[in-house]
Parts: sequence; structure tokens; C-alpha cells
Amino acid sequence: MTRSKLYPPIEPYRRFRLPVTGGHELYVEASGSPDAKPVVVLHGGPGAGCSPAMRRYFDPARYHVILFDQRGCGKSTPHASVENNTTWDLVADIEAIRAEMGLDRWQVFGGSWGSTLALLYAQAYPERVSELVLRGVFLMTQGELDWFYRGGAARFFPEEWARFLAPLTEREREDPIAGYAPHLFHRDPAHVLRYARPWSRWEGATATLHPAQGLGMINAEHARAFARIENHYFTNGGWLGPKDHILANMDRIAHLPGTIVQGRYDCICPPASACRLAEHWPMAELRIVPDAGHALSEPGITAELLRATDRYAE
Repeated sequence: MTRSKLYPPIEPYRRFRLPVTGGHELYVEASGSPDAKPVVVLHGGPGAGCSPAMRRYFDPARYHVILFDQRGCGKSTPHASVENNTTWDLVADIEAIRAEMGLDRWQVFGGSWGSTLALLYAQAYPERVSELVLRGVFLMTQGELDWFYRGGAARFFPEEWARFLAPLTEREREDPIAGYAPHLFHRDPAHVLRYARPWSRWEGATATLHPAQGLGMINAEHARAFARIENHYFTNGGWLGPKDHILANMDRIAHLPGTIVQGRYDCICPPASACRLAEHWPMAELRIVPDAGHALSEPGITAELLRATDRYAE
């Protein structure tokens, strides 16, 4: 029987701060059973930070769950910093956490941007990965960015798209990622916040099959980190270089088992990317949820992720 409810909340048994390169310090926490199967959880964004709910996708008796806030976000410091903050820095950070925890191999669990990072980490360190559980696949390609920031998703959420574009000039609206950039890195914090909130709202408002109600005022510190770091990463194409970098390197992890959970009506990361990934990954199981969008918390997504983590714990 597929489990449909999250595991009960559990407090971490260890919290610590890990100094890494470039003056950054990561917030890391471990929960569950230290002698059980290890898993590292990679949050989205980039820049979103982890949440306590992420621990609840794993049976605490059968998993050793490691969460951390990526550079510049959540409880990691310096807050909202994009200095020495690239995809490859994050890949190195994951490996540094594994070494600090004294783990040989671990499951890698990530959604949205977390799926991107999971795949890149696995390709860099395939011998350190037991399997991958991915949700809402994002391959960090220009086509995916164009879909979400150049009018594709806007066709489904025109009123939210209008709110997203509202702070920009007509010229800035031609390329919203570039248009937002100088505002998100302005020296005046109040100016930054006027742009960080609509940037953050656009993603939050489009994440679920049934549009979110009452988004309200988005937390200032979260919005600032999320918007700045996302814009920084997307402006630089994730530092991946050639088109389809991830798919071009799938031979490195073709032997690893994995599960891909994808919402049919995901307007942030449409199913085409998940299907392309599955075509390049013979050991992966693709589970398309017929009545879901992008969010981790949607019932069908939750059920499939729990199904995967329970199976891999056996």
C-alpha cells in the first residue's frame, strides 16, 4: 500500500554550522537514526532554504536525514550573498557535508532546482550516490528559463504575470531576468524588497495545480535571498556551459537507480524535461502524477515521494 501521509515531525539530533570556501558558512542538521540509511535533501530555488517538513518524507527509524541551507539562504551566512556562490560551489559543499558526516554513500533527494543539483552532484561523485529521488525536474536550460520568464507560463497565469511585470519598464519586460537584476542588487534595501517580493510571488503563485490563495506579504528576508540568488544563477545559466549539459553527462550515472516524480500540470518545470531525462536514464522510474502541479506538498506528489523513499529504505 502506498503511504499518503507524511511521517510525524521529528526534531534534529544535531545542528551545526560548516565553514566552506569563499567565506560562507552552511547551516546543517541531521535527524532520524544515525545508523540508518543516509539521505541528503536538496532544496529548491536556488535560494529557497530547507524547511522542517522536508524531514517528514523519510521514516525516521529507517533513515538518517541530512538537510542544509545552500549558500546565502535560510540560516546559512552571509545572508543573500552571491559572492563565491555558484552551482559548482554547491556541488563541492554537498561533498564537504558528506565527508563531515563520515558517510560513504547516500541517497540524494531533491526537487525543482534541487533536482538539478542532485543530478550534477551525482555526475561529479557517482560513487557516493546510492540512488536519486527527484521531483519537478529542472535541467537548467535556456529553454526552461524562457518558458517561465519569457511568457510561456504566463499563458496559464496571466494575472500573476501582470503582477510580475508591473515593477519593470517596457524595455525591462523584454527580458525580465535581466530587467530585474539591477533592482535586486541595488544598494537600497527597500528598493531591493520592492522587486524581490514580486519575483518571489511569481513562483509561489504558479506552484500548485489549484492556484494558491492568500499568498499575503512574503517574508522580507526570504524574498531578498530567494530573488537575488535565483536571478544570479539564472543570469549565469547555472555555469553549465554547453546546451543540455546534464543530459550530455547522463552516462556517468546511467547505472544508478532513481525515481522521478513529476506533476502533469507543472507550469514551473513542465513534464517535457522529466521525460527527456527518463529517456537518457535506463535505471530511472518515471512517475507522472495526473492531478498535480509543481509543489512538494501536493497530495499526489507527496504520495509518490513517500512510495519511493519507503522502497529505497528496504
